[in-house]
Amino acid sequence: MNISKMLAICGMLSPILYTLLWILGGVLVPGYSHIRDDVSSLIAVDAYRRSLFQSFIIISSSLLLIFFIGLHWGVNNGNGSIVGPVLFIISSFIGVLVAIFFPLDAGGEITSLKGKMHLILIVVSGVLIIGAMVLMFFRLRLTDGWRGFAIYSLVSAPVTLILVIVMGFFTGSEYMGLVERFMVSKYQLYYFITGLMVFLRN
Repeated sequence: MNISKMLAICGMLSPILYTLLWILGGVLVPGYSHIRDDVSSLIAVDAYRRSLFQSFIIISSSLLLIFFIGLHWGVNNGNGSIVGPVLFIISSFIGVLVAIFFPLDAGGEITSLKGKMHLILIVVSGVLIIGAMVLMFFRLRLTDGWRGFAIYSLVSAPVTLILVIVMGFFTGSEYMGLVERFMVSKYQLYYFITGLMVFLRN
């Protein structure tokens, strides 16, 4: 098994771990609701079993970072612009920083500088990923074996953006957790498919 395949496995494992994180949250945390509560509440400063869920996010984000570091060479043998993969790298690095240094405040609130930075960094990360999706389309749209993925990337960008906007309207509502899961799942599905493509093409 070559390095690209091993990195691709990291990319596929990351969304699986992240999804397992919030599923376990619903099972282990008393009173936690997938409909009402966001995923970030699981790593708030006073969260129940915070260290467990924090470790899930750190590992998941680190696996994604490792995968994206090798994405430029895993996609189309390193031919084409490196900007898209670099945006993915920055985004996943932000994910690691958020998990370690910028938890939400007690009760999942946003009051302190750390809590506000949590929100700001998450938004920045999401925008970078959407931009990277578009750039991956331009990089791969004319490449044999990757055209289908290029179209998938282009379609994913506006769909993800729409879900982000919808999430903004539901922030603080009793359905925030449900809407967030639809949004987050779109990101996670993209990561998994990207990893799968790299695995199959190498």
